[in-house]
Amino acid sequence: MKVRIGYMPLTDSLPLAVAQEAGFFAAEGLDVELQPEWSWASLRDRLLVGQLDAAPMLAPMLLSTSLGLGCIKKPLATAFSMGLNGNGVTVSPMLFQGLCALSEGPTPNDIAAAMNKLVAARASSGEAPLVLAVVFPFSCHAYQLRHWLSVAGLDPDHDVKLVVLPPSQMVDHLRMGHIDGFCVGEPWNSLAALTGAGHCILSGYQIWENAPEKVLAVSRDWVSRHPDTHRALLRALYKAACHADENLVESLSLLAHPAWLDVPAEIIRAPFSQRLPGGLTGQPFPAHHFHVFAGFHANFPWRSDAAFLLQEMQRWRQCSLEETNTFAAQCYRTDLFRDAVADLTSLPLMDSKPDERHAGHWQLPGEPTPLELGPDRLLKVIEAEASGEN
Repeated sequence: MKVRIGYMPLTDSLPLAVAQEAGFFAAEGLDVELQPEWSWASLRDRLLVGQLDAAPMLAPMLLSTSLGLGCIKKPLATAFSMGLNGNGVTVSPMLFQGLCALSEGPTPNDIAAAMNKLVAARASSGEAPLVLAVVFPFSCHAYQLRHWLSVAGLDPDHDVKLVVLPPSQMVDHLRMGHIDGFCVGEPWNSLAALTGAGHCILSGYQIWENAPEKVLAVSRDWVSRHPDTHRALLRALYKAACHADENLVESLSLLAHPAWLDVPAEIIRAPFSQRLPGGLTGQPFPAHHFHVFAGFHANFPWRSDAAFLLQEMQRWRQCSLEETNTFAAQCYRTDLFRDAVADLTSLPLMDSKPDERHAGHWQLPGEPTPLELGPDRLLKVIEAEASGEN
């Protein structure tokens, strides 16, 4: 059986490239046809009408589609997370200079305070609101940007203008002055920064440490009709994600080919080799701020991630849902992941992470061995700022 998988040309599509090029799909008996797409909406719609069998999808989009928000309602499921991290916030040279002039320090909170001052100054002088782009309304990019703006004391729905653009078009729109900034996945922040089109002022990691990103989406009826194919797909992708983490530089070079991203390899590798200048000082971001393809048990479809994203959707008045945990369990099929890879890795004894956030590495009980997980804090308003002392 041929499996048709759509994907967006992004660095976090690397497990797909590795699975295809290194033979992990073939080793599991899969005949996979990979089809690139150029907008998240078209990728979603092709999956919904059956033109695709599976696709790495924005995690919140899987949830919004299953709820029928802004599209035809169709129950989707995932049993595989594509990895952690990978996003950044990049702004135009003009906005960057304004933030540098107003910021009292280099931290994300300092930059947030400067953003608040700049937005207030523009409003008082009658200028139009800043235009900031995200890849889709239901996306971790949108929620990371919204969260940082809220830390800045801004209302993302009133103090700035949020627009949606395909990831591959972000840099061109920034260069042409159509937008003032964006939150997008790699390699587009690196392309903007290393070609002079913009400045990456924040990594997504600074807003939400080791945040989930894309998930492998399939329709629930497709899973029920093709359980063995789906299981083989999960095994191939898990092996490919581990291979990508263990052979990162070599694996990333695959994406430079015109069939994948068609972006120079040095641009794709930049954030992993600490050559992406960041913040207001240009100090390179640490490599761990960017993609983790398998480490920290990144591929497990934690139902707590789904529940958190549903809470974000409600926080920003995108939906109203009472039974979030029940809905999360319907969409995030931990049972299918466990069945597929039980002989390949340790598995957690629970389906959700605890509510508390962690500043460093931590463990969860697992079988046959405990799970090693990474920091998972959200950026907060510092107490002095929150109390109005600064």
